[in-house]
Formats: sequence, C-alpha cells, structure tokens
Amino acid sequence: MKIVRLYAGGDGKSHFEEIEARFSGAGIATTEIQNASSVVFRSAPVGHVIDWHPAPRRQYVVSLSGRWEIECADGVRLFKAGDVMLAEDLTGKGHISRVIGNEPHVFMTVPLK
Repeated sequence: MKIVRLYAGGDGKSHFEEIEARFSGAGIATTEIQNASSVVFRSAPVGHVIDWHPAPRRQYVVSLSGRWEIECADGVRLFKAGDVMLAEDLTGKGHISRVIGNEPHVFMTVPLK
C-alpha cells in the first residue's frame, strides 16, 4: 500500500516521497504495529486554505471524503478518499493545505507517539 510521506528536507523545505506499507502474515495480512496516541475526525469546509505551516506533530492523515491538495517545495499533490499521508515536516517552511472541489474534506488524523 502506497503512503505519501511529507517531510522536512535539509534545505528547510517540505518534500514528498512515496513509501510502501508492507503487509505480512497468513489470512488477514497486517503491517507493522505503530504506537499512536489518539485519533480525531475532522471536516474542513469547501475553499478552506491553511497557508504555509509545518505539521504540528508526526501523524497519519487519512482522507475519507472530499479532496484537498498539499503544496510543498516539490509541487502540488491531490489527496482524495482512501489516500494516506504521513505528515513529518515538523520544521522549516512547511506546506499549504487547500480544500478543493464542491464538498468538505473529511479526514482522520492519527498522531504517532
């Protein structure tokens, strides 16, 4: 399963990279367990924009409905229902988040310990 990682580079800017979540085991395959501190569901309204900012903590962001785009030094990527991002750009310039389309972006964040 592909996950888009958003991280702070040595240049002080945020960048994208694709990582692979590996599944293993018989029957229902699973990934490696990761410790999380909580989970929260959020809904960002149509047209909502958060200007340049770093991620507040290491966290998974799972898009459930609607669409948003994330802009960083590497350009812009679109996230839609089912997409998973690992936000790790805790320092530097950060990224811009924009809700696009005609429906709110509903997503789940899972902060990691």
